[in-house]
Amino acid sequence: MQTKQPIHILVADDDPDDCLLMKEAFNESRVANTLHFVHDGEELLAYLKRQLPYSDAQQHPTPGLILLDLNMPLMDGREALAEIKADEALRYIPVVIMTTSSDEEDIIRSYDTGVNSFITKPVSFNGLLDVVQALGRYWLQVVELPAGVNRHD
Repeated sequence: MQTKQPIHILVADDDPDDCLLMKEAFNESRVANTLHFVHDGEELLAYLKRQLPYSDAQQHPTPGLILLDLNMPLMDGREALAEIKADEALRYIPVVIMTTSSDEEDIIRSYDTGVNSFITKPVSFNGLLDVVQALGRYWLQVVELPAGVNRHD
């Protein structure tokens, strides 16, 4: 059986506290995948398209999973998701919405646009740990990702 190489995870969230909590939850859950952070939809797309300042593939590898907040400045997660899923080179990357919204319209619109999963952010750190552990088991251990998802670049 082939051993899976760890994938890189790109987190798009404008809230520094949420980013810190996410990092802590991944560490505490012992999910060893490398996290990269961007803080709005424009940065997310620049990262994915390897535009400056993200042009170095060694420092900014193609993610195997994107955790996307909906409510961000400049370009929100809804707009970024639409651009990712419309781009032939990017749309195979799994995107999981992680947002404070539980609005039915956001959920429906996200799935219509091609999101792979929609998660409302838990209100407690223990809830976040549970979500990260579930993400780790499902997206990083169980799911078979396409060959184009770089697990080690």
